Amino acid sequence: MKAFYQKYILNFKQASGTSRGVLRTKETFFLKINQGSKTGYGECGLFRGLSFDDRPDYEAKLQWVCNNITNNINELLNELIEFPSIQFGLEQAIISLKNENSFELFPSKFTESKDAININGLIWMGSEAFMTEQIQEKLKAGFSTIKMKIGAIDFKTEISLLKSIRKNFSSKEIELRVDANGAFNPNEALEKLKRLSDFEIHSIEQPIKQGQINEMANLCSKTPLPIALDEELIGVFDVTKKKELLQIINPQYIILKPSLVGGIKGSEEWINLAEKQEIGWWITSALESNIGLNAIAQWTYTLNNTMPQGLGTGSLFTNNIESPLEVENGHLHYNNRKKWSINIF
Repeated sequence: MKAFYQKYILNFKQASGTSRGVLRTKETFFLKINQGSKTGYGECGLFRGLSFDDRPDYEAKLQWVCNNITNNINELLNELIEFPSIQFGLEQAIISLKNENSFELFPSKFTESKDAININGLIWMGSEAFMTEQIQEKLKAGFSTIKMKIGAIDFKTEISLLKSIRKNFSSKEIELRVDANGAFNPNEALEKLKRLSDFEIHSIEQPIKQGQINEMANLCSKTPLPIALDEELIGVFDVTKKKELLQIINPQYIILKPSLVGGIKGSEEWINLAEKQEIGWWITSALESNIGLNAIAQWTYTLNNTMPQGLGTGSLFTNNIESPLEVENGHLHYNNRKKWSINIF
């Protein structure tokens, strides 16, 4: 068994704004494992500035994995506890290696092109005109759930955008989710949540910055609209600490990005703990290429979660990997008539 990794820079079709800044490129790493005539592929979706494993020795750890790939895989995963994106890339590559089709990781009606995954349409931050244009495009494309990034432009402007949506579409017609990426000050967050609740918002992701556990717990206990933890889950690896975090904050939802929380194993730990506490959840990609998105989507389908998932990021890049993944009428499809095109190694 031999392994290799390759760095790859994804280029956004257009600059994409969040409260943490504007994204123009996204760095990622592909992992390839060869064993006899079989090949397995995975993606280590490092997210600079957000991933817990955004550290100077990241590539050195990737090379270490390649050098030790013949070791026990469970031991490797345990050694990678502080490198969640590498954990997920390795999980993908091993599952890929074991299957007849390197990219059919979790065979299902989804990979047979007989079913699709309901997803939300993502609205990036920008000028009022730009955000309005995106909203109109998503509605025209058949999305029934829209997720809007907020917190970077004037709050009054964001409120007016939400008001304009609700003026034309009821909550039964369009489900609205908002993502603040921790942009609100704890002292003003509750008042802003009250303003947002006027528009029948489904949920708000991470209203305040992660790490303010008592403040977040207070918000979740008083909020007029459901709160979903996102960044709050990053860097929490121990099962006991995961349980404690959920018990203290007691959010209405958690959002799982496998590349940021330790892949499939790490995500399933969060799901099991959340369900015991009657906390809802859904899965979101973290700007991976189609290799990582494919793995997330196929795994997500097997979980039978009917909520709209956050898996519509594959069309954001000019140089993504050609794949069978297609977005149509607000759903992610796997068109198995289309072929993969991998020429990065």
